Amino acid sequence: MAEQERAEQERAEQAPDGSGAADGTGAADEAAVDAVLTASRTLVAVVTSSLGAAAEETTIAQYRALVVLASRGPQRVGDLARALDVTPSTAGRMCDRLVRKGLIRRNRGRADRRAVQVSLTAAGRQVVDEATARRRTLLAGILGRLPVRQQRAVASALRAFAAAAGEIPDEQWPADPAEPPSAVSGSTAREQAPASAGGRS
Repeated sequence: MAEQERAEQERAEQAPDGSGAADGTGAADEAAVDAVLTASRTLVAVVTSSLGAAAEETTIAQYRALVVLASRGPQRVGDLARALDVTPSTAGRMCDRLVRKGLIRRNRGRADRRAVQVSLTAAGRQVVDEATARRRTLLAGILGRLPVRQQRAVASALRAFAAAAGEIPDEQWPADPAEPPSAVSGSTAREQAPASAGGRS
């Protein structure tokens, strides 16, 4: 048995692409995928419930866009699209809806006045903050059913999972910014938004 384990370890260390190295990284364990998939259904339910009354006006996808803006600060539409893993045109339409709802605004970038960015309004930040508070309460209720030792194990595993996914911890979110120096609205915003969605220009 020990000989078989040594052989498997040697094969992993010799993987040409560096995957399956001795630290066990590189390939997803099917049991882990199944466990996270099952847990994700609960988490989606928690997120939906945490939106409260805002769920009537804000979809999960739109809420995710608000969270990205809250955690990363103002974004060009193209950058927001990459963060959401959607096309720039989809992100642009989503931003149009969120602007109409008063949850985000378009404004010119500080470094490049030609670039148009989107950022949270006070109302958008309130949606994120209130949903986060409700979600914290719901998650605390679920975790409270577990022994403290298991709660700590879940916390450790989920911190690693979130880091692997590129999620920014709440304590590292930028401070709620002041009103941007100049907002873009009306036809000017609609005309310039597609240019910002085209990429990093």
